[in-house]
Amino acid sequence: MVMTIDLAVLLAVVIFVLLRRRVAPRTKLDTGMTMAVVLVFGVLIAPTAFGHWILDAVGELAQGVSDTGSP
Repeated sequence: MVMTIDLAVLLAVVIFVLLRRRVAPRTKLDTGMTMAVVLVFGVLIAPTAFGHWILDAVGELAQGVSDTGSP
């Protein structure tokens, strides 16, 4: 039996653990590492169908918000 793991799923787990770890103030190194991991996660998930779905949903939300303010 061969088991594989998607890198985006692994990074999602790492992000979840990093953001849930503690409520105390973080160091600059810890914050920078979290930002780098989130950036790589975004680059990995962007070309997928799920990434396109997120982009479409955010675009529709932004369009709805901008249409609300106009007469």
